[in-house]
Amino acid sequence: MATTASRSGARTIFRRPDSNTGFWGWITTADHKKIGIMYGYTAFTFFILGGLEALLLRIQLSQPDNVFLSASEYNAMFTMHGTTMIFLFVMPVSAAFFNYLLPLMIGARDVAFPRMNAVSYWIFVFGGIFLYSSFVFGTTGPPEGGNLAEVASRLGSGPNGGWFGYAPNSGLRFSTGTVMDYWSIGLQILGLASLISSINFIVTVFNMRAKGMKLLRMPVFVWMTTVVAFLLLFSLPIIAVALFMITFDRNVGTLFFDPSMGGDPILWQHFFWLFGHPEVYILVLPAMGIVSEVLPTFSRKPLFGYPAVVFAGAAIGFMGFGVWAHHMFASGVTPITQAAFGLSTMAIAIPTGIKIFNWIGTIWGGKIKLNTPMLFSLGFVGMFVIGGLSGVTHSIVPADWQQTDTYYIVAHFHYVLFGGAIFGLFSGLYYWFPKLTGRMYSETLGKLHFWVFFVGFNLTFGPMHWLGLNGMVRRTWVYAEETGLGPWNMVVTIGAFIIALGVLIFMINWTWSKRNGPIAPFDPWDARTLEWTLPSPTPEYNFAVNPVITSLDDFWHKKYSEDADGRPVRRPEATALLAEYEEVGLNPPEPIHLPNPSYYPFLVGVGMPMVGYGLIYDNTAWGIPLLILGAVTIVGSFIGWGVEPLEEPHADHHSDEPDHEHPGTDGEDS
Repeated sequence: MATTASRSGARTIFRRPDSNTGFWGWITTADHKKIGIMYGYTAFTFFILGGLEALLLRIQLSQPDNVFLSASEYNAMFTMHGTTMIFLFVMPVSAAFFNYLLPLMIGARDVAFPRMNAVSYWIFVFGGIFLYSSFVFGTTGPPEGGNLAEVASRLGSGPNGGWFGYAPNSGLRFSTGTVMDYWSIGLQILGLASLISSINFIVTVFNMRAKGMKLLRMPVFVWMTTVVAFLLLFSLPIIAVALFMITFDRNVGTLFFDPSMGGDPILWQHFFWLFGHPEVYILVLPAMGIVSEVLPTFSRKPLFGYPAVVFAGAAIGFMGFGVWAHHMFASGVTPITQAAFGLSTMAIAIPTGIKIFNWIGTIWGGKIKLNTPMLFSLGFVGMFVIGGLSGVTHSIVPADWQQTDTYYIVAHFHYVLFGGAIFGLFSGLYYWFPKLTGRMYSETLGKLHFWVFFVGFNLTFGPMHWLGLNGMVRRTWVYAEETGLGPWNMVVTIGAFIIALGVLIFMINWTWSKRNGPIAPFDPWDARTLEWTLPSPTPEYNFAVNPVITSLDDFWHKKYSEDADGRPVRRPEATALLAEYEEVGLNPPEPIHLPNPSYYPFLVGVGMPMVGYGLIYDNTAWGIPLLILGAVTIVGSFIGWGVEPLEEPHADHHSDEPDHEHPGTDGEDS
């Protein structure tokens, strides 16, 4: 264990790093807050890359018969745009929220396994670098029997088989070279990072809640984190198996998905969508959790129907595993299958509708403050409703046949994932900005960001509905002028650049406000949940004194009582209470034990791409040695992890007494 005081004493061979600041302080940290921040900045970097890829796609499609991108470049751009936004942005930026906020919202000093938390992050980072290194080292060429007889440029040397990697297109016959090996092995590495995180969050929620925080006293965001963790735990092994199979088909000569040799490419679709549809909820449920915190705070009302919102979220997660074949109606599945999955697709709209009605019930009659977080949350509700309604049309099988592989589908899932997930995530970024930085953002720039984003979003994805219904197909890099699709495509492209302008405004606001924004008040939003009982930015130890919870929205009820009509009345002692929280929060009454930093999570991450390169280039002179070096690095790091001392001697405090109240908070069990 460590304390907030400096450590000193006799050195050992496996002595831990002892700096919590500077470069190595970040590299070796096991602090959930620092890891959350690193997740956020890394994911945002990939968001910029994915956004640039989208802009290149839109320039290409802005006019008929355009030659801005070649076919191979277009294939690489749309594949990496989808892969990046899903696996390298929305999932990890949700992990950023989970990491930073989960312990704070349940009253813990860290997650259950701090070093496992760090290893998840570093595996994610090096998995992303490995995937993008395809643009430097990857090779590709024309498919067998295809007409792409060109030498691909570096821009065209990224993975190019679509983010869904349909077989047999992703097999060696139709995706030559190594780029799809980078895709399959890269996703395998990224999936491992998410799988480790999911176990960590589940154990944290069920073992480290503050005294008195029963399950139905947890904030909805914590509930959605838990549901997402279970979805990851059960869905990632499915895609892992499929990725192993496609990797073996490409590199070992197996024939799982080769129809000419008795393989079954439809099997890939079953695997992929059995993972892929729960993945939609993995992406959206965190945003639903954020919105469920923001709407009550800025409406000055409790969340309407809290238990219904919680159980609806769990139902969405459960039912998400039962609708995958609606992605496959055009693949030749039987009519009975189509009917069954059409009905299940209709049914999943029920819990989603419950959430939407409860959010409307929350703001109904409330004293609404239209701050930036609230605007983004309201935007989330509106855009998600549109995306949800267009999604229900997929349950009508004949309509689905017409929509398949058209821009109608592109419009639908962007209304769900961009209008839903990303609007919700931006709402959370603004809401918890004071908690993160100790300063307030510019409200003017925040609202400008929202309205630019809102207009750009609808200009971009609204017209895609009728472009798709008028026959514009996906995944082709040109369309003929005679189709008459040019004008609306130009509108879509203009909208995409307006979205980019919105992102630029956000970056300016974030960068400026973090350094120059006004100092945040202790409780800037008059909030309801536990993290706002802490000083901002959050102290390293989180809670100076372990909190005790007596009700749902405990912090709110400590500040407010109710009059005879049920309206909130601020308690006379509320102001003094906030001052006491701040005073105690900054001056812990006794030394606090925190998780120790460690080099080994970083080294485990370093070894991952070495193994990946070794697998791809195993027929070269350096392939097998690199694979062995990577494996030794990973195994050696785990051994070092296991034998490094559980704690270093402390200069001023040492105790071997376990924390019985919160046995995981000392971080020694990872």
